[in-house]
Amino acid sequence: MADVEVYLSMMNELPKLTIATDADVPAVVSLINTAFRGAGDDTGWSTREQYIEGTRITEDLLREDIAAKPHATMLLWRRADNSLRGCVWLEPVNDSVWYLGKLAIPPRDQNAGLGRKLLQAAENWAQQRGATEIRMTTVNLRAALIDWYKRRGYALTGETKPFPYGDSRFGRPKRDDLHFVVLRRQLAG
Repeated sequence: MADVEVYLSMMNELPKLTIATDADVPAVVSLINTAFRGAGDDTGWSTREQYIEGTRITEDLLREDIAAKPHATMLLWRRADNSLRGCVWLEPVNDSVWYLGKLAIPPRDQNAGLGRKLLQAAENWAQQRGATEIRMTTVNLRAALIDWYKRRGYALTGETKPFPYGDSRFGRPKRDDLHFVVLRRQLAG
């Protein structure tokens, strides 16, 4: 019984997040590409390789994002051996609204509640810095992922954003009906 109580206590603890450095970029890019695109045994329930192929992000693109958005932060969740368990991008849009993106857990670790814990830790991190609302975007065809976020309190706003057709830096779309939907969540005050 004591082992079960220790396990349940660990599952209820939020992860300790650290800020990524330039040295972390290769590992973060690898994690994001595996989580978003998957391949073979690394295909998870939330990958989107069926309608976008190629890499999701490159080291150069991530470094460009970091340099262009100095107020944004790539947060990391590490295992005891220092390898990445997850990552998430948080960016203030204004004093109270923050954008959340690039939330990634390795596919082999999905379905264990880790994404939920990472999301909650990221929301807490932003809230401690003044956020009262989190916004995010995802490709319109990712119904299972949209439903996952809805179960965590996010709602579709009705807003859409165009998919970057013609910009192969983010992968090559296999369909011509892609766009992004915007979701938001009000944080408890």
